[in-house]
Amino acid sequence: MLKKIRVSLAQINPVVGDLSGNVKKIISCIQKARELKSELVAFPELAITGYPPEDLLLKPQFIKDNISALDKVRAASRGITVVAGFVDSRKAIYNAAAVISNRRLIDVYHKKILPNYGVFDEFRYFQAGRRYPVYKFGDITVGVNICEDIWDKDGPTRVQALSGAEIIININASAYHMGQAAFRENLISTCASESQAIIIYLNMVGGQDELVFDGGSFIINSQGNIIMRGKQFREELLTADIEIKKTRRRVSQTDKKELHALMQKGEIIEKIKVSSGAVKGQKPKLKSYKNVWMPALEEVYNALLLGTKDYVQKNGFHHVVIGLSGGIDSALVAAIAVDALGKEKVGGLYMPSPYTSQESFEDAHALAGNLDIKILTVPIDDIYKTYLNTLSETFKGTEQDITEENLQARIRGNILMAFSNKFGWLVLTTGNKSEMSVGYATLYGDMAGGFAVIKDVPKTMVYDLCKWKNEREGRTVIPERLFWKEPSAELKPDQRDTDTLPPYPLLDPILKAYVEEDKSFNEIMKMGCDSECAQKVISMIDHSEYKRRQAPPGIKITSRAFGKDRRFPITNRYKSY
Repeated sequence: MLKKIRVSLAQINPVVGDLSGNVKKIISCIQKARELKSELVAFPELAITGYPPEDLLLKPQFIKDNISALDKVRAASRGITVVAGFVDSRKAIYNAAAVISNRRLIDVYHKKILPNYGVFDEFRYFQAGRRYPVYKFGDITVGVNICEDIWDKDGPTRVQALSGAEIIININASAYHMGQAAFRENLISTCASESQAIIIYLNMVGGQDELVFDGGSFIINSQGNIIMRGKQFREELLTADIEIKKTRRRVSQTDKKELHALMQKGEIIEKIKVSSGAVKGQKPKLKSYKNVWMPALEEVYNALLLGTKDYVQKNGFHHVVIGLSGGIDSALVAAIAVDALGKEKVGGLYMPSPYTSQESFEDAHALAGNLDIKILTVPIDDIYKTYLNTLSETFKGTEQDITEENLQARIRGNILMAFSNKFGWLVLTTGNKSEMSVGYATLYGDMAGGFAVIKDVPKTMVYDLCKWKNEREGRTVIPERLFWKEPSAELKPDQRDTDTLPPYPLLDPILKAYVEEDKSFNEIMKMGCDSECAQKVISMIDHSEYKRRQAPPGIKITSRAFGKDRRFPITNRYKSY
Protein backbone atom coordinates (compact mmCIF):
# COMPACT_ATOMS: atom_id res chain seq x y z
CA MET A 1 0.00 0.00 0.00
CA LEU A 2 1.21 3.52 -0.86
CA LYS A 3 0.90 6.77 1.00
CA LYS A 4 0.07 9.70 -1.28
CA ILE A 5 0.14 13.48 -1.12
CA ARG A 6 -0.54 16.05 -3.85
CA VAL A 7 1.87 18.98 -3.71
CA SER A 8 1.96 22.22 -5.71
CA LEU A 9 5.16 24.22 -6.22
CA ALA A 10 4.62 27.91 -6.94
CA GLN A 11 7.65 28.94 -8.99
CA ILE A 12 6.89 32.66 -8.83
CA ASN A 13 8.62 35.94 -9.71
CA PRO A 14 8.19 38.27 -6.72
CA VAL A 15 9.33 41.90 -6.66
CA VAL A 16 11.55 43.03 -3.80
CA GLY A 17 9.58 45.30 -1.48
CA ASP A 18 6.25 44.86 -3.27
CA LEU A 19 4.61 43.16 -0.31
CA SER A 20 1.03 43.63 -1.51
CA GLY A 21 1.85 42.54 -5.06
CA ASN A 22 3.72 39.47 -3.84
CA VAL A 23 0.86 38.50 -1.51
CA LYS A 24 -1.65 38.90 -4.33
CA LYS A 25 0.45 36.53 -6.47
CA ILE A 26 0.77 34.04 -3.59
CA ILE A 27 -2.97 34.04 -2.88
CA SER A 28 -3.72 33.50 -6.57
CA CYS A 29 -1.47 30.43 -6.56
CA ILE A 30 -3.09 29.14 -3.36
CA GLN A 31 -6.48 29.32 -5.07
CA LYS A 32 -5.19 27.43 -8.14
CA ALA A 33 -3.57 24.77 -5.93
CA ARG A 34 -6.82 24.42 -3.99
CA GLU A 35 -8.72 23.90 -7.26
CA LEU A 36 -6.26 21.13 -8.12
CA LYS A 37 -7.02 19.64 -4.70
CA SER A 38 -3.43 19.83 -3.50
CA GLU A 39 -2.85 19.12 0.17
CA LEU A 40 0.13 21.49 0.22
CA VAL A 41 1.43 24.44 -1.81
CA ALA A 42 4.96 25.80 -1.35
CA PHE A 43 6.46 29.18 -2.22
CA PRO A 44 10.11 30.25 -2.60
CA GLU A 45 12.53 31.63 -0.04
CA LEU A 46 11.47 35.13 1.13
CA ALA A 47 8.53 35.04 -1.28
CA ILE A 48 6.73 37.68 0.80
CA THR A 49 9.55 40.25 0.58
CA GLY A 50 11.32 39.24 -2.62
CA TYR A 51 15.00 38.27 -2.64
CA PRO A 52 17.43 39.73 -1.75
CA PRO A 53 15.82 42.56 0.25
CA GLU A 54 19.28 43.77 1.36
CA ASP A 55 19.17 46.74 3.75
CA LEU A 56 15.40 46.92 3.68
CA LEU A 57 15.91 44.31 6.39
CA LEU A 58 17.39 47.01 8.63
CA LYS A 59 14.08 48.91 8.60
CA PRO A 60 11.87 47.80 11.53
CA GLN A 61 8.72 48.91 9.73
CA PHE A 62 9.57 46.73 6.73
CA ILE A 63 9.83 43.69 9.02
CA LYS A 64 6.47 44.52 10.62
CA ASP A 65 4.82 45.03 7.23
CA ASN A 66 6.16 41.72 5.95
CA ILE A 67 4.64 39.93 8.97
CA SER A 68 1.31 41.67 8.33
CA ALA A 69 1.53 40.53 4.71
CA LEU A 70 2.06 36.95 5.87
CA ASP A 71 -1.11 37.21 7.92
CA LYS A 72 -3.06 37.88 4.71
CA VAL A 73 -1.62 34.67 3.30
CA ARG A 74 -2.69 32.85 6.47
CA ALA A 75 -6.23 34.15 6.07
CA ALA A 76 -6.35 32.83 2.49
CA SER A 77 -5.25 29.28 3.37
CA ARG A 78 -8.66 27.69 3.87
CA GLY A 79 -8.51 23.93 3.35
CA ILE A 80 -4.85 23.76 2.35
CA THR A 81 -1.37 23.84 3.87
CA VAL A 82 0.99 26.61 2.76
CA VAL A 83 4.77 26.83 3.11
CA ALA A 84 5.99 30.38 2.37
CA GLY A 85 9.23 32.27 2.85
CA PHE A 86 9.18 35.46 4.91
CA VAL A 87 11.23 37.38 7.52
CA ASP A 88 10.48 36.35 11.09
CA SER A 89 11.25 38.64 14.02
CA ARG A 90 11.97 37.36 17.54
CA LYS A 91 14.51 39.73 19.11
CA ALA A 92 16.69 38.96 16.07
CA ILE A 93 15.37 38.47 12.53
CA TYR A 94 15.37 35.16 10.67
CA ASN A 95 15.16 33.98 7.10
CA ALA A 96 12.07 31.87 7.70
CA ALA A 97 9.47 29.53 6.29
CA ALA A 98 5.94 29.76 7.65
CA VAL A 99 3.96 26.51 7.82
CA ILE A 100 0.30 27.49 7.64
CA SER A 101 -2.66 25.14 7.52
CA ASN A 102 -6.34 25.93 7.15
CA ARG A 103 -5.90 29.57 8.32
CA ARG A 104 -3.66 28.65 11.27
CA LEU A 105 0.03 29.45 11.61
CA ILE A 106 1.27 26.04 12.71
CA ASP A 107 5.00 26.70 12.94
CA VAL A 108 7.91 28.79 11.66
CA TYR A 109 11.17 27.21 10.49
CA HIS A 110 14.32 29.33 10.68
CA LYS A 111 17.05 28.87 8.09
CA LYS A 112 20.04 27.34 9.80
CA ILE A 113 22.91 27.63 7.31
CA LEU A 114 23.35 31.23 6.19
CA PRO A 115 25.39 31.84 3.01
CA ASN A 116 27.90 34.64 3.22
CA TYR A 117 29.90 34.39 0.01
CA GLY A 118 29.65 35.69 -3.53
CA VAL A 119 26.43 37.69 -3.87
CA PHE A 120 25.08 36.57 -0.47
CA ASP A 121 25.34 38.63 2.75
CA GLU A 122 23.04 36.79 5.12
CA PHE A 123 25.36 37.12 8.14
CA ARG A 124 24.75 40.86 7.86
CA TYR A 125 21.05 40.46 8.57
CA PHE A 126 19.92 37.12 9.92
CA GLN A 127 20.37 34.94 12.98
CA ALA A 128 20.74 31.21 12.30
CA GLY A 129 17.98 28.85 13.43
CA ARG A 130 18.44 26.05 15.98
CA ARG A 131 15.42 23.85 15.33
CA TYR A 132 14.89 20.80 13.12
CA PRO A 133 11.12 20.39 13.00
CA VAL A 134 9.31 17.80 10.91
CA TYR A 135 5.60 17.96 10.17
CA LYS A 136 2.93 15.24 10.14
CA PHE A 137 0.46 15.30 7.24
CA GLY A 138 -1.73 12.40 8.25
CA ASP A 139 0.62 9.42 8.01
CA ILE A 140 3.27 11.29 5.95
CA THR A 141 6.17 13.11 7.62
CA VAL A 142 7.62 16.18 5.88
CA GLY A 143 10.69 18.30 6.58
CA VAL A 144 10.96 21.93 5.50
CA ASN A 145 14.23 23.81 5.08
CA ILE A 146 15.62 26.74 3.14
CA CYS A 147 18.12 26.99 0.28
CA GLU A 148 21.65 26.63 1.72
CA ASP A 149 20.34 24.21 4.37
CA ILE A 150 20.34 21.44 1.77
CA TRP A 151 23.90 22.04 0.55
CA ASP A 152 25.47 20.76 3.78
CA LYS A 153 25.46 16.95 3.80
CA ASP A 154 25.34 16.94 7.61
CA GLY A 155 22.83 19.79 7.83
CA PRO A 156 19.06 20.05 8.34
CA THR A 157 18.12 17.66 5.53
CA ARG A 158 20.05 14.78 7.11
CA VAL A 159 18.73 15.54 10.60
CA GLN A 160 15.13 15.81 9.39
CA ALA A 161 15.47 12.55 7.47
CA LEU A 162 16.84 10.81 10.56
CA SER A 163 13.86 12.26 12.44
CA GLY A 164 11.49 10.46 10.10
CA ALA A 165 10.94 12.88 7.23
CA GLU A 166 9.94 11.02 4.07
CA ILE A 167 9.71 14.22 2.03
CA ILE A 168 11.97 17.27 2.33
CA ILE A 169 10.70 20.57 0.90
CA ASN A 170 13.59 22.94 0.22
CA ILE A 171 12.50 26.48 -0.75
CA ASN A 172 15.05 28.59 -2.60
CA ALA A 173 16.20 31.85 -4.06
CA SER A 174 19.16 30.33 -5.86
CA ALA A 175 20.81 32.76 -8.29
CA TYR A 176 21.73 31.68 -11.79
CA HIS A 177 25.13 31.28 -13.34
CA MET A 178 26.28 28.97 -16.11
CA GLY A 179 26.23 25.33 -15.08
CA GLN A 180 24.41 25.98 -11.80
CA ALA A 181 21.21 24.13 -12.72
CA ALA A 182 22.95 20.85 -13.48
CA PHE A 183 25.17 21.25 -10.40
CA ARG A 184 22.14 21.69 -8.14
CA GLU A 185 20.41 18.67 -9.56
CA ASN A 186 23.45 16.42 -9.22
CA LEU A 187 24.10 17.52 -5.64
CA ILE A 188 20.50 17.10 -4.55
CA SER A 189 20.23 13.73 -6.29
CA THR A 190 23.08 12.54 -4.09
CA CYS A 191 21.44 14.15 -1.04
CA ALA A 192 18.14 12.37 -1.74
CA SER A 193 19.70 8.94 -2.11
CA GLU A 194 21.85 9.38 1.00
CA SER A 195 18.97 10.66 3.13
CA GLN A 196 16.51 8.14 1.61
CA ALA A 197 13.94 10.89 1.30
CA ILE A 198 12.04 12.48 -1.58
CA ILE A 199 13.33 16.01 -2.09
CA ILE A 200 11.21 18.82 -3.47
CA TYR A 201 13.48 21.61 -4.69
CA LEU A 202 11.52 24.82 -5.31
CA ASN A 203 13.37 27.78 -6.81
CA MET A 204 12.37 31.38 -7.38
CA VAL A 205 12.31 32.84 -10.88
CA GLY A 206 12.96 36.40 -12.07
CA GLY A 207 15.48 39.21 -12.32
CA GLN A 208 16.54 41.37 -9.37
CA ASP A 209 19.16 44.02 -10.16
CA GLU A 210 22.29 42.01 -11.09
CA LEU A 211 20.81 38.61 -10.25
CA VAL A 212 18.61 36.24 -12.21
CA PHE A 213 16.74 33.39 -10.54
CA ASP A 214 16.21 30.66 -13.08
CA GLY A 215 13.45 28.52 -11.60
CA GLY A 216 13.92 24.97 -12.86
CA SER A 217 12.27 23.50 -9.76
CA PHE A 218 12.27 19.71 -9.51
CA ILE A 219 11.36 16.66 -7.46
CA ILE A 220 13.83 13.82 -6.88
CA ASN A 221 12.81 10.45 -5.45
CA SER A 222 14.62 8.65 -2.64
CA GLN A 223 16.75 6.75 -5.17
CA GLY A 224 18.09 10.04 -6.54
CA ASN A 225 16.06 10.02 -9.78
CA ILE A 226 14.20 13.00 -11.22
CA ILE A 227 10.43 12.52 -11.22
CA MET A 228 9.46 16.09 -12.22
CA ARG A 229 11.26 19.16 -13.53
CA GLY A 230 9.84 22.63 -14.08
CA LYS A 231 10.73 25.14 -16.76
CA GLN A 232 13.67 27.51 -16.53
CA PHE A 233 13.16 31.30 -16.47
CA ARG A 234 9.36 31.09 -16.34
CA GLU A 235 6.70 31.33 -13.67
CA GLU A 236 4.53 28.26 -13.29
CA LEU A 237 2.54 26.27 -10.77
CA LEU A 238 3.88 22.71 -10.78
CA THR A 239 1.69 20.04 -9.23
CA ALA A 240 2.60 16.42 -8.58
CA ASP A 241 1.19 13.38 -6.80
CA ILE A 242 3.93 11.98 -4.59
CA GLU A 243 3.74 8.34 -3.60
CA ILE A 244 5.63 6.88 -0.65
CA LYS A 245 6.00 3.21 0.14
CA LYS A 246 5.05 2.33 3.71
CA THR A 247 8.53 1.37 4.80
CA ARG A 248 10.14 2.55 7.97
CA ARG A 249 13.64 3.98 7.70
CA ARG A 250 16.07 2.18 10.01
CA VAL A 251 17.82 4.55 12.38
CA SER A 252 21.14 3.11 13.52
CA GLN A 253 22.67 3.54 16.95
CA THR A 254 25.16 5.96 15.36
CA ASP A 255 22.25 8.01 13.99
CA LYS A 256 20.57 8.06 17.40
CA LYS A 257 23.79 9.24 19.01
CA GLU A 258 24.06 12.01 16.42
CA LEU A 259 20.54 13.22 17.18
CA HIS A 260 21.15 13.02 20.91
CA ALA A 261 24.38 15.02 20.56
CA LEU A 262 22.53 17.76 18.71
CA MET A 263 19.92 17.98 21.45
CA GLN A 264 22.67 18.13 24.06
CA LYS A 265 24.01 21.21 22.25
CA GLY A 266 20.65 22.93 22.54
CA GLU A 267 19.41 22.09 19.05
CA ILE A 268 15.69 21.29 19.01
CA ILE A 269 14.31 18.24 17.19
CA GLU A 270 10.52 17.92 17.21
CA LYS A 271 7.51 16.54 15.34
CA ILE A 272 4.51 18.78 14.76
CA LYS A 273 1.08 17.73 13.53
CA VAL A 274 -0.13 19.89 10.64
CA SER A 275 -3.16 18.26 9.06
CA SER A 276 -5.16 15.05 9.30
CA GLY A 277 -4.46 13.86 5.77
CA ALA A 278 -5.65 13.93 2.18
CA VAL A 279 -8.13 16.36 0.65
CA LYS A 280 -11.50 14.70 0.07
CA GLY A 281 -13.17 14.28 -3.30
CA GLN A 282 -12.02 13.27 -6.75
CA LYS A 283 -8.84 15.03 -7.83
CA PRO A 284 -8.43 16.49 -11.33
CA LYS A 285 -5.92 14.84 -13.64
CA LEU A 286 -2.48 16.47 -13.68
CA LYS A 287 -0.29 17.36 -16.65
CA SER A 288 3.13 15.73 -16.89
CA TYR A 289 6.33 17.76 -16.69
CA LYS A 290 9.04 16.44 -19.01
CA ASN A 291 11.16 19.58 -19.27
CA VAL A 292 14.87 19.21 -19.96
CA TRP A 293 17.68 21.63 -19.22
CA MET A 294 18.36 24.17 -21.96
CA PRO A 295 21.63 23.93 -23.90
CA ALA A 296 24.29 26.29 -22.51
CA LEU A 297 23.94 29.18 -24.98
CA GLU A 298 20.14 29.08 -24.91
CA GLU A 299 20.28 29.15 -21.12
CA VAL A 300 22.59 32.18 -21.05
CA TYR A 301 20.51 34.03 -23.63
CA ASN A 302 17.33 33.43 -21.64
CA ALA A 303 19.03 34.61 -18.44
CA LEU A 304 20.04 37.84 -20.19
CA LEU A 305 16.55 38.21 -21.61
CA LEU A 306 14.78 37.74 -18.26
CA GLY A 307 17.29 39.93 -16.40
CA THR A 308 16.78 42.75 -18.91
CA LYS A 309 13.01 42.45 -18.99
CA ASP A 310 12.61 42.47 -15.22
CA TYR A 311 15.12 45.27 -14.62
CA VAL A 312 13.34 47.51 -17.12
CA GLN A 313 9.78 46.69 -16.14
CA LYS A 314 10.20 46.37 -12.37
CA ASN A 315 11.88 49.79 -12.31
CA GLY A 316 9.07 51.45 -14.21
CA PHE A 317 10.70 52.06 -17.59
CA HIS A 318 8.70 51.63 -20.78
CA HIS A 319 11.30 52.10 -23.50
CA VAL A 320 15.04 51.57 -23.92
CA VAL A 321 17.62 53.17 -26.17
CA ILE A 322 20.91 51.68 -27.37
CA GLY A 323 23.87 53.29 -29.07
CA LEU A 324 24.19 51.24 -32.27
CA SER A 325 27.82 51.41 -33.39
CA GLY A 326 27.71 48.81 -36.14
CA GLY A 327 29.59 46.39 -33.86
CA ILE A 328 28.66 42.97 -32.54
CA ASP A 329 28.21 44.00 -28.87
CA SER A 330 25.50 46.57 -29.55
CA ALA A 331 23.90 44.11 -32.00
CA LEU A 332 23.57 41.46 -29.27
CA VAL A 333 22.20 43.95 -26.73
CA ALA A 334 19.61 45.18 -29.23
CA ALA A 335 18.53 41.63 -30.08
CA ILE A 336 18.11 40.77 -26.39
CA ALA A 337 16.17 43.99 -25.75
CA VAL A 338 13.76 43.28 -28.61
CA ASP A 339 13.15 39.72 -27.41
CA ALA A 340 12.68 40.94 -23.82
CA LEU A 341 10.51 43.99 -24.41
CA GLY A 342 9.18 43.96 -27.96
CA LYS A 343 10.46 45.90 -30.96
CA GLU A 344 8.19 48.88 -30.34
CA LYS A 345 9.92 49.54 -27.00
CA VAL A 346 13.49 49.55 -28.35
CA GLY A 347 15.24 52.37 -30.19
CA GLY A 348 18.72 52.80 -31.60
CA LEU A 349 20.93 55.87 -31.89
CA TYR A 350 23.60 55.89 -34.59
CA MET A 351 26.18 58.59 -33.82
CA PRO A 352 28.90 58.69 -36.50
CA SER A 353 32.17 60.57 -35.98
CA PRO A 354 34.89 61.47 -38.52
CA TYR A 355 36.36 57.97 -38.02
CA THR A 356 33.18 55.92 -38.44
CA SER A 357 33.41 53.57 -41.41
CA GLN A 358 30.87 53.03 -44.16
CA GLU A 359 30.72 49.38 -43.06
CA SER A 360 29.58 50.46 -39.58
CA PHE A 361 26.83 52.60 -41.10
CA GLU A 362 25.64 49.69 -43.21
CA ASP A 363 25.81 47.15 -40.37
CA ALA A 364 24.00 49.36 -37.83
CA HIS A 365 21.16 50.04 -40.26
CA ALA A 366 21.01 46.42 -41.41
CA LEU A 367 20.65 45.32 -37.79
CA ALA A 368 17.87 47.85 -37.16
CA GLY A 369 16.11 46.60 -40.26
CA ASN A 370 16.47 42.96 -39.25
CA LEU A 371 15.05 43.72 -35.80
CA ASP A 372 12.45 46.13 -37.21
CA ILE A 373 13.39 48.86 -34.73
CA LYS A 374 13.63 52.59 -35.29
CA ILE A 375 17.13 54.00 -35.67
CA LEU A 376 17.91 57.71 -35.37
CA THR A 377 21.10 59.25 -36.72
CA VAL A 378 22.78 62.00 -34.72
CA PRO A 379 26.21 62.88 -36.19
CA ILE A 380 28.78 64.10 -33.67
CA ASP A 381 31.28 65.70 -36.12
CA ASP A 382 30.34 69.30 -35.37
CA ILE A 383 30.20 68.75 -31.60
CA TYR A 384 33.61 67.02 -31.72
CA LYS A 385 35.11 69.96 -33.64
CA THR A 386 33.67 72.37 -31.08
CA TYR A 387 35.27 70.38 -28.26
CA LEU A 388 38.64 70.39 -30.03
CA ASN A 389 38.42 74.13 -30.70
CA THR A 390 37.40 74.83 -27.12
CA LEU A 391 40.39 72.87 -25.80
CA SER A 392 42.92 73.92 -28.46
CA GLU A 393 44.47 76.76 -26.48
CA THR A 394 44.78 74.73 -23.28
CA PHE A 395 46.11 71.67 -25.14
CA LYS A 396 48.52 73.68 -27.31
CA GLY A 397 51.87 71.94 -27.76
CA THR A 398 50.57 68.45 -26.91
CA GLU A 399 50.04 65.49 -29.22
CA GLN A 400 46.60 64.10 -29.83
CA ASP A 401 46.13 60.90 -27.84
CA ILE A 402 43.50 58.90 -25.99
CA THR A 403 42.07 62.17 -24.64
CA GLU A 404 40.76 63.17 -28.03
CA GLU A 405 39.59 59.63 -28.71
CA ASN A 406 37.55 59.53 -25.51
CA LEU A 407 35.93 62.89 -26.25
CA GLN A 408 33.93 61.12 -28.96
CA ALA A 409 32.74 58.41 -26.59
CA ARG A 410 31.74 61.03 -24.01
CA ILE A 411 29.84 63.07 -26.59
CA ARG A 412 27.89 59.93 -27.47
CA GLY A 413 27.23 59.26 -23.79
CA ASN A 414 25.86 62.80 -23.40
CA ILE A 415 23.56 62.38 -26.38
CA LEU A 416 22.24 59.04 -25.17
CA MET A 417 21.52 60.52 -21.74
CA ALA A 418 19.81 63.52 -23.37
CA PHE A 419 17.37 61.15 -25.08
CA SER A 420 16.94 59.33 -21.79
CA ASN A 421 16.10 62.57 -19.97
CA LYS A 422 13.84 63.92 -22.69
CA PHE A 423 11.77 60.79 -23.34
CA GLY A 424 12.24 58.70 -20.19
CA TRP A 425 14.14 55.98 -22.07
CA LEU A 426 16.53 53.74 -20.18
CA VAL A 427 19.98 53.61 -21.76
CA LEU A 428 21.31 50.08 -22.18
CA THR A 429 25.11 50.06 -22.33
CA THR A 430 26.90 47.61 -24.61
CA GLY A 431 30.25 46.86 -22.93
CA ASN A 432 31.17 43.19 -22.48
CA LYS A 433 33.07 41.47 -19.65
CA SER A 434 36.35 41.35 -21.58
CA GLU A 435 36.33 45.13 -22.00
CA MET A 436 35.16 45.82 -18.45
CA SER A 437 37.85 43.52 -17.05
CA VAL A 438 40.75 45.43 -18.57
CA GLY A 439 39.21 48.91 -18.53
CA TYR A 440 38.82 49.10 -22.31
CA ALA A 441 35.89 51.47 -21.85
CA THR A 442 35.39 55.20 -21.35
CA LEU A 443 34.06 56.61 -18.10
CA TYR A 444 31.08 58.89 -18.80
CA GLY A 445 31.23 57.70 -22.40
CA ASP A 446 30.31 54.19 -23.55
CA MET A 447 29.91 53.31 -19.83
CA ALA A 448 27.15 55.92 -19.43
CA GLY A 449 23.74 54.36 -19.00
CA GLY A 450 21.29 52.64 -16.70
CA PHE A 451 21.82 48.92 -17.25
CA ALA A 452 24.71 46.89 -18.65
CA VAL A 453 23.10 43.86 -20.29
CA ILE A 454 26.27 41.97 -21.32
CA LYS A 455 28.58 43.24 -18.58
CA ASP A 456 29.33 39.65 -17.51
CA VAL A 457 29.52 38.14 -21.01
CA PRO A 458 33.06 37.58 -22.36
CA LYS A 459 33.69 38.79 -25.92
CA THR A 460 34.17 35.29 -27.30
CA MET A 461 30.77 34.34 -25.89
CA VAL A 462 29.23 37.43 -27.51
CA TYR A 463 30.10 35.92 -30.87
CA ASP A 464 28.74 32.51 -29.83
CA LEU A 465 25.44 34.01 -28.63
CA CYS A 466 25.02 35.97 -31.85
CA LYS A 467 25.62 32.84 -33.94
CA TRP A 468 23.12 30.98 -31.76
CA LYS A 469 20.57 33.76 -32.24
CA ASN A 470 20.84 33.60 -36.03
CA GLU A 471 20.62 29.80 -36.01
CA ARG A 472 17.58 29.81 -33.72
CA GLU A 473 15.77 32.37 -35.88
CA GLY A 474 16.71 30.56 -39.09
CA ARG A 475 17.61 33.92 -40.64
CA THR A 476 20.19 36.67 -40.45
CA VAL A 477 19.36 38.84 -37.45
CA ILE A 478 22.94 39.77 -36.61
CA PRO A 479 24.62 40.92 -39.87
CA GLU A 480 27.13 38.35 -41.13
CA ARG A 481 29.96 40.85 -41.49
CA LEU A 482 30.00 41.38 -37.71
CA PHE A 483 31.31 37.83 -37.23
CA TRP A 484 34.50 38.37 -39.21
CA LYS A 485 35.35 42.08 -39.32
CA GLU A 486 37.96 43.16 -36.77
CA PRO A 487 36.51 44.80 -33.64
CA SER A 488 37.25 48.52 -33.43
CA ALA A 489 36.18 51.48 -31.30
CA GLU A 490 36.66 53.67 -34.41
CA LEU A 491 37.98 56.62 -32.41
CA LYS A 492 41.03 57.18 -34.65
CA PRO A 493 42.09 56.15 -38.16
CA ASP A 494 42.49 52.38 -38.73
CA GLN A 495 42.00 51.60 -35.03
CA ARG A 496 41.65 47.97 -33.92
CA ASP A 497 40.99 46.49 -30.47
CA THR A 498 44.18 44.45 -30.90
CA ASP A 499 46.18 47.71 -30.88
CA THR A 500 45.55 47.74 -27.12
CA LEU A 501 44.50 44.20 -26.20
CA PRO A 502 45.55 40.66 -26.98
CA PRO A 503 43.17 38.88 -29.39
CA TYR A 504 40.01 37.94 -27.50
CA PRO A 505 40.52 34.14 -27.81
CA LEU A 506 43.80 34.68 -25.95
CA LEU A 507 42.51 37.34 -23.55
CA ASP A 508 39.33 35.62 -22.32
CA PRO A 509 40.99 32.50 -20.82
CA ILE A 510 43.35 34.74 -18.85
CA LEU A 511 40.41 36.80 -17.57
CA LYS A 512 38.49 33.67 -16.56
CA ALA A 513 41.52 32.29 -14.71
CA TYR A 514 42.31 35.53 -12.86
CA VAL A 515 38.83 36.97 -12.23
CA GLU A 516 36.63 33.90 -11.82
CA GLU A 517 39.08 31.27 -10.58
CA ASP A 518 41.50 33.46 -8.54
CA LYS A 519 44.52 31.90 -10.21
CA SER A 520 47.90 33.48 -9.56
CA PHE A 521 50.31 34.79 -12.17
CA ASN A 522 52.38 31.61 -11.94
CA GLU A 523 49.31 29.41 -12.36
CA ILE A 524 48.26 31.42 -15.41
CA MET A 525 51.76 31.01 -16.82
CA LYS A 526 51.36 27.22 -16.51
CA MET A 527 48.33 27.50 -18.82
CA GLY A 528 50.78 28.34 -21.58
CA CYS A 529 50.31 32.12 -21.49
CA ASP A 530 53.09 34.44 -22.55
CA SER A 531 54.68 36.12 -19.50
CA GLU A 532 54.54 39.65 -20.88
CA CYS A 533 50.95 39.23 -22.08
CA ALA A 534 49.74 37.75 -18.78
CA GLN A 535 51.43 40.47 -16.74
CA LYS A 536 49.93 43.20 -18.93
CA VAL A 537 46.41 41.76 -18.66
CA ILE A 538 46.60 41.31 -14.87
CA SER A 539 47.90 44.86 -14.46
CA MET A 540 45.04 46.23 -16.59
CA ILE A 541 42.48 44.32 -14.53
CA ASP A 542 43.92 45.52 -11.22
CA HIS A 543 44.12 49.15 -12.33
CA SER A 544 40.57 49.30 -13.70
CA GLU A 545 38.69 48.72 -10.46
CA TYR A 546 37.88 52.44 -10.16
CA LYS A 547 36.12 52.30 -13.51
CA ARG A 548 34.10 49.21 -12.70
CA ARG A 549 32.85 50.77 -9.45
CA GLN A 550 31.23 53.49 -11.55
CA ALA A 551 29.64 51.18 -14.11
CA PRO A 552 25.90 50.49 -14.18
CA PRO A 553 24.64 47.15 -12.82
CA GLY A 554 24.55 44.22 -15.20
CA ILE A 555 23.36 40.62 -15.32
CA LYS A 556 25.43 37.90 -13.65
CA ILE A 557 25.88 34.84 -15.86
CA THR A 558 29.33 33.55 -14.86
CA SER A 559 30.45 32.03 -11.57
CA ARG A 560 32.00 35.36 -10.59
CA ALA A 561 30.76 38.67 -11.93
CA PHE A 562 32.01 42.18 -11.23
CA GLY A 563 29.91 43.97 -8.62
CA LYS A 564 28.52 42.14 -5.59
CA ASP A 565 30.40 39.00 -6.57
CA ARG A 566 33.93 40.47 -6.67
CA ARG A 567 34.74 43.27 -4.23
CA PHE A 568 38.32 44.40 -4.56
CA PRO A 569 39.65 47.66 -3.09
CA ILE A 570 40.18 50.51 -5.52
CA THR A 571 43.30 51.64 -3.68
CA ASN A 572 45.40 48.49 -3.89
CA ARG A 573 49.13 47.97 -4.43
CA TYR A 574 49.20 44.19 -4.18
CA LYS A 575 50.73 42.48 -7.22
CA SER A 576 50.83 38.76 -7.90
CA TYR A 577 53.61 38.99 -10.48
